[in-house]
Amino acid sequence: MTEIAALADLARMAEAWVFPAALVFLRVGAVMALLPALGEASVPARVRLVLALAFTAAVFPAVAPDLPARPTLTDALAEVVAGLMLGMALRLMVMALQMAGTIAAQSASLAQMFATAGADPQPAIGTLFTVAALALAVQMGLHVQAALLIVESYRLLPAGTLPDGAVAADLGIAQVARAFGLAFSLSAPFVVAGMVWNLGLGVMNRAMPHLMVSFIAAPALSLGVLALLALAAPYLLSVWQGAMRAALAAPLSVP
Repeated sequence: MTEIAALADLARMAEAWVFPAALVFLRVGAVMALLPALGEASVPARVRLVLALAFTAAVFPAVAPDLPARPTLTDALAEVVAGLMLGMALRLMVMALQMAGTIAAQSASLAQMFATAGADPQPAIGTLFTVAALALAVQMGLHVQAALLIVESYRLLPAGTLPDGAVAADLGIAQVARAFGLAFSLSAPFVVAGMVWNLGLGVMNRAMPHLMVSFIAAPALSLGVLALLALAAPYLLSVWQGAMRAALAAPLSVP
């Protein structure tokens, strides 16, 4: 009987924290599905599951007092929605890099050269931007900042509370606008250089109509863009890193 009573006490103790921990796991899992670097599709699903469990173990002690003891289906849905909002706010920063690389490649006439094979192909410039930026994100302690972000999110989005639809829509529109603005800012040097180069070629073509301008212009444009990329990439990545820090500090703020 003593063993049965001990097992019953243990079951009651486990019930007191298993359900709240599962609630935290729902929010953490939704964030991990979209988190840059750690949640990439190239990371094996088992690794992402282990990371989600590790983040849950790190976050749960800090937020346990704010969790309902008997979560309902509505509470679970609210946690998933909150996690997706946080994860999408960070994923948009990676999408901004991909958009910037695509714009830069189109301006340089390199959009179809050395594109990454896969379900969502990217030009070489976009792939370079994305891989380098993800490496920077991991180097600046993305895992620590992500854990702090999830803990702080319980103050902005309390457990079991569904966000207001109108507020979430306005926030999403503002964040998408911020991502597009960042993408155009990062690709601006390539757009300006391509426009100036093409204007110069137009003047040259009018001045010397018999000269085969395209045979000279295409290799020179590619070489110039590669040189510009080597010079501008460190500064552009530092700009993105600052934007990523701001997104981690306040992912649900309207820019």
